[in-house]
Amino acid sequence: MAPSIHPLIDNGITKGTANFSGGTLKCHCASDKVEVAITGNVLHNHACGCSQCWKPKGALFSVIAVVPVDNVKVTAHPEKLHVLDPSATIQRNACKSCGVHLFGRIEKDHAFKGLDFVHVELSSEKGWQEPQFAAFVSSIIEQGFDPSGIDAVRAKFREVGLEPYDVLSPPLMDALATFTGKKAGKL
Repeated sequence: MAPSIHPLIDNGITKGTANFSGGTLKCHCASDKVEVAITGNVLHNHACGCSQCWKPKGALFSVIAVVPVDNVKVTAHPEKLHVLDPSATIQRNACKSCGVHLFGRIEKDHAFKGLDFVHVELSSEKGWQEPQFAAFVSSIIEQGFDPSGIDAVRAKFREVGLEPYDVLSPPLMDALATFTGKKAGKL
């Protein structure tokens, strides 16, 4: 039996809509929900197995994407947000009450500064870019996943059309390497 990856992936991937205009992310609180408006569609939507990203209960992976910082606006209950780990590269803003991550922002000098990381599954609007790949797949082992099952996880990703990587996708790794090369004066 294939492992449960994430609700957006387990039963097949729903394709996004061209020119999708965006929507609103909402935390899981029963009332007084934190709301974050996202203008436009996201980029690089992917399954992530790292230990830092928010995952729905029972999921092995999160589904996370990026969007320009200027396209993200907290529209309700900003007082409920707090940064989980101020020392982390990605400043994950989560609801103090329900724990859901609404967005992650990079404040320091980094290749991805200017992009916020968001979970479009927190939106009721349909049309967001579908997951494009799976990142940090082997990281679920560090979190207690039985290593003997990792090949089944990779097979499940391939079955639904997602290439599994143990880092980010090659274009994103190229962006990180280019940033580092330029910073070091090599490019």
